[in-house]
Amino acid sequence: MTSSHSHHPYHLVDMSPWPLTGSISAMMLTTGLVKWFHQYNMNLLMLSLMATLLTMIQWWRDITREGTYQGLHTSMVVSGLRWGMILFIVSEILFFFSFFWAFFHSSLAPNIEIGMYWPPLGIQAFNPFQIPLLNTTVLLSSGATVTWAHHSIMESNHSQALQSLLLTVILGIYFTFLQGFEYIEASFTIADSVFGSTFFVATGFHGLHVLIGTTFLLICLIRLYNCHFSSEHHVGFEAAAWYWHFVDVVWLFLYIFIYWWGG
Repeated sequence: MTSSHSHHPYHLVDMSPWPLTGSISAMMLTTGLVKWFHQYNMNLLMLSLMATLLTMIQWWRDITREGTYQGLHTSMVVSGLRWGMILFIVSEILFFFSFFWAFFHSSLAPNIEIGMYWPPLGIQAFNPFQIPLLNTTVLLSSGATVTWAHHSIMESNHSQALQSLLLTVILGIYFTFLQGFEYIEASFTIADSVFGSTFFVATGFHGLHVLIGTTFLLICLIRLYNCHFSSEHHVGFEAAAWYWHFVDVVWLFLYIFIYWWGG
């Protein structure tokens, strides 16, 4: 199979154990969460997180080797990777669309069980001009810095690309810290009526996507430091930047409708 790579532009992947270990780790993660919730025992959860982390590191190592050192990511393969990322982001848009649907369904016509008010009686929503506005500024700034990094890579300006991408990762971590502080200071919980449910599910899943995006960019930062990207070949960074811009846009909708209008 290896000898046939030179006869066509496609990448026929070699056999790999990581899809199997990833699937087992995901199943262990689900079971570990259930065990933690019902038996207050985190042993299986911690084991699954360790197995998932090891799978991620080794799978990403293999993909990096294939694209950077073995030359298997041809222009045809890169085109497929780009389309795959685009379709993945479209699926994520539909994922968040369901949360906004639930929010508008409950907020535009609040029922009698919550006092026919939105926010429901007894719930003190966040002031949108405090931490939420700061988080908006942080995330929009990170969108600007990741664009700066992209242009620096295309212009082969290695030092500026490193600086701007490092700043993006720092801003992503800062956003997560601020959101965690906001959750700690919240006067309501996910169990406080449909308002708490829609708020924490929508913002919580967005926070999870920020963590994933920050990890994505951190891996790109390490690869950039090791000179894996060139001005012509940096599809891994492009995918991370697209994902980060998607996270930015979703936050704008969350801020405008859930924090500002809905609060």
